[in-house]
Amino acid sequence: MIRGHSQSNQNMAAQKSKIAPKSTPQSAGKSHAETDSGFAYSREQFQQLIEDTLAIAKKLGATDAAAEVSEGAGLSVSVRKGKLENVERNRDKSIGVSVYVGQRRGNASTSDFSPQALEQTVRAAYDIARYTAEDPAAGLPDVEDLALGRAAKRDLDLFHPWAIDAEAAAELARRCEDAALAVDPRITNSEGGGVSAQQSHFWAGNSRGFRGGYASSRHSLSVSPIAGRGNDMQRDFWYTSERDARDMARPEAVGRYAAERALARLKSRKIATCEVPVLFENTLAAGLLGAYVQATSGGSLYRKATFLLDSLGKPVFPKHISITEDPHILKAKGSAPFDDEGVLTRKRNVVKNGVVQGYFLCGRRCLHLRQQDHRLGPDRKNEGGRALSFSVNLRARWSYTTFSPSSWQFAPLRRPQPGKPCVGGRFPMALHS
Repeated sequence: MIRGHSQSNQNMAAQKSKIAPKSTPQSAGKSHAETDSGFAYSREQFQQLIEDTLAIAKKLGATDAAAEVSEGAGLSVSVRKGKLENVERNRDKSIGVSVYVGQRRGNASTSDFSPQALEQTVRAAYDIARYTAEDPAAGLPDVEDLALGRAAKRDLDLFHPWAIDAEAAAELARRCEDAALAVDPRITNSEGGGVSAQQSHFWAGNSRGFRGGYASSRHSLSVSPIAGRGNDMQRDFWYTSERDARDMARPEAVGRYAAERALARLKSRKIATCEVPVLFENTLAAGLLGAYVQATSGGSLYRKATFLLDSLGKPVFPKHISITEDPHILKAKGSAPFDDEGVLTRKRNVVKNGVVQGYFLCGRRCLHLRQQDHRLGPDRKNEGGRALSFSVNLRARWSYTTFSPSSWQFAPLRRPQPGKPCVGGRFPMALHS
């Protein structure tokens, strides 16, 4: 998740209220299950499953092995025009294992935690590894790159279970939808509102000594109103999503802003093809940063399937743009003490004054790319330690020495040139953060 900020978000943040009961803190020295977190398995049980899995892999003759076990549970409720539409509860669990035989790798997973199923799963991964082709980038991260000891136990305040039932969730969704419908008579319909409360925990380990895991939560409230009638109908949405439900915006604030977005789409007009300044709203601007992350990820660089190949140390943004990655922001959606390979995460400069300072690399791809590009250096301090299946916290900032923000930031909107409109708004683009 690329974090974006706008004035609208700040306004709604000021209107937050305690819409959720107080989360139960995890007691020191106790497992998640022991603290009534809603999980069926304790951390101790997960730890034992990982040790058993790695032991089986070693017994079979694996050169290296890594495993991760996880469990998730949640509630999703949706309403439309005041009526309850769906109530869904989910609970799932799985254990996955990667087995290495030299430079060959095999993966397998199961949702059955019985000893027999574990052995069958590890053997399946081992058999795949024996017969697959060698990959020079296959393997576990180097020991010096792993999050070990206290570093793997860093608490980033990511777990806040929400003790809400279906009835209370439906009421929050109705409040949100009602607020949207009450904004303006031109809000004529709704695709509904929804509430989601999700939580999960995991434990991971590998044969090089890494052990770590934590619980996390993610809750959300959303609504999608429809404005207009006949051939002039427009739809938009808004949402609030946080680790802690108490930090979410009020349902009425979300509903009002969603309605305002839908109303803003009415009476839109086409413009002729031209070269004009473009002002992107925060959610789309975050998508642009997401495209940059994808283009500088290890997978894209390794396959040479990116337009930013060999961009390290080169300018790709204007000089006034700098981007920082901070994986240790408390409660943030992209925060993690380590990535999904157990590599320690670090705060770093991604772009400084428009110049690329580091890539988004992980695992053996780091070593392989390091061997090809001496600019990466002998360590990983500028590589992020981020397997791209993780979200990232990015903060973009601009800096000017000649002009003050108040004098130029929105000048194109205030003083458009004749025949040169300034285009702003929300455009569908194939970019994902």
